[in-house]
Amino acid sequence: MPVERITYGRQFIDEDDIAEVVRVLRSDFITRGLVSEGFESGLAANTGASYAVVFNSGTSALHGAYFAAGMQQGDEFITSPTTFVATANAGMYLGARPLFADIEPDTGNIDVAKIEPLLTKKTKLLVPVAFAGHPVDNEGVFELARRYNLIVVEDACHALGARYRSKDTSHTGPATYTNVGASLHAHMSVLSFHPVKAITTGEGGAVLTNDKALYDKLRSFRQHGINKDMSKDGEPWLYEMQHQGYNYIMTDFQAALGLSQLGKLAGFIQKRRHIAKTYNEAFDDNPYFYTPPERDYAQSAWHLYFIRLKDGYKERKAQVIDRLRHAGVGVAVHYVPVYKHPFYREMGYVSGLCPVAEDFYQREISLPIYPSLSDTQVRDVIERVYAVMSEMAV
Repeated sequence: MPVERITYGRQFIDEDDIAEVVRVLRSDFITRGLVSEGFESGLAANTGASYAVVFNSGTSALHGAYFAAGMQQGDEFITSPTTFVATANAGMYLGARPLFADIEPDTGNIDVAKIEPLLTKKTKLLVPVAFAGHPVDNEGVFELARRYNLIVVEDACHALGARYRSKDTSHTGPATYTNVGASLHAHMSVLSFHPVKAITTGEGGAVLTNDKALYDKLRSFRQHGINKDMSKDGEPWLYEMQHQGYNYIMTDFQAALGLSQLGKLAGFIQKRRHIAKTYNEAFDDNPYFYTPPERDYAQSAWHLYFIRLKDGYKERKAQVIDRLRHAGVGVAVHYVPVYKHPFYREMGYVSGLCPVAEDFYQREISLPIYPSLSDTQVRDVIERVYAVMSEMAV
């Protein structure tokens, strides 16, 4: 009898979500309209940001954020190699060159201490990536940005629902947490609403900011570079294209799904934290792999639950993955370091550039984690992982 296959991630869509999408499909406006504006307001309120601008993908949201930051031909920006290629690619759309800072060996996040040696007169942006939903030490990143007059664009595509605790120890009261995306330690924060993310719109993204000037640039860039606030007496229809922009708008029926999902976000994150806690307890001090940490300044959104194979097992990673998948555990790998892709190698990037990231890639495997994963399925994953690893014991 075949075993149940448990995928590593999937969306959660219920009848309330479907009803909201259908309601918009039956309305007069299905492209951008009041529902999209309502989703933006909801995102801003949920995260604590002053403004939210929604896009048709997380990639276009990154593109918009880089444009709003003034990135242009010949600029450089520093980011992590342990991310999806869009983080780097979106800067290259504008003619800029990514530089990659190595990562922390356990969180997979950018190592803040590795950023400053890469700074040059061409550096325009710092782009920390909240890998797996765990916030970066953004206070340290922001301090560098202030010192060198740089802009911080936080790639928080994994991290909607995560929280960041201030490390200010001057007060004696309870710890103060802020939501990732509140933009307290970033000029802009970018979200993704791909189906495996915390909430989904099918495809979609957003940029959060507290800066009105950046907000205005983002809105214009998203819609062909057009400013619709140019009407004059006798010409109420007037609009002006002021720069090159793109058609990156989100439809109202996508926004309806996102707005419905946003109301469930707290429950989704609570379930992800429950699954991560169960895994951590079950896998504590095992001889095969390391479990993911959670820094004392962070509350992760647990977009991914990743393990890192110990020595003796990392050399057989392909075999581990093959056996886990054969056992019905739909694992994944995050990520091939960006600069190791053929496109980047052809541009002159070489292996060995970020040795910690390369070692992380050799060890990393992502296990199933998503809100509809049942306790029984979580126990099955744990049992199957232990069964596979014990068969491969060194």
